[in-house]
Amino acid sequence: MTQETKSQFHAELLRPKVAGGEAWAFVVLPLEVSQKLPRRGRTSIDGRINSHSFTAQLEPDGQKSHWLKLEQPLMLAAAVNVGDIVEFEIQAVAQEPEPEVPDDFQQALASAPEALAIWQATTTLARVDWLHWITTAKQAKTRIKRIDDACNMLASGKKRVCCFDPSGFYSKALSAPEVA
Repeated sequence: MTQETKSQFHAELLRPKVAGGEAWAFVVLPLEVSQKLPRRGRTSIDGRINSHSFTAQLEPDGQKSHWLKLEQPLMLAAAVNVGDIVEFEIQAVAQEPEPEVPDDFQQALASAPEALAIWQATTTLARVDWLHWITTAKQAKTRIKRIDDACNMLASGKKRVCCFDPSGFYSKALSAPEVA
């Protein structure tokens, strides 16, 4: 982990307007904290919340910052609740972990050897962006089209997804959850 990305801040744990039946909270990082991170897109961090260690992936908020989802097990382990003001210490991981490839995309890659070869030759960050583009589709038909398009672009030799703003700032496609 590099020292330049390390930050400490206090923030209120917010309840999302739409939680999908799960009990979780989120926090939007202060802009100055986010600016220390290596990228505006999805970024993995090591952190501490009220002295409890965790590793997580930050999501872009579309405002040149990031937001963090705190799932129930982390909240229980850190003894925090929605509405609490908590102390965070975060820093970018030393090396971005390999992303988990969803089954539908994995099957599509398996049936497209040219695409699979380029996929395997890309960087971890490029794969994070490809998967982010695919998984942020709001409708099933859009996701299917993006998987098909990804396989076609990869098979043609493209190592990075084109026409996708991983920060959401220019496209306004990504944002933090609404507060309940």
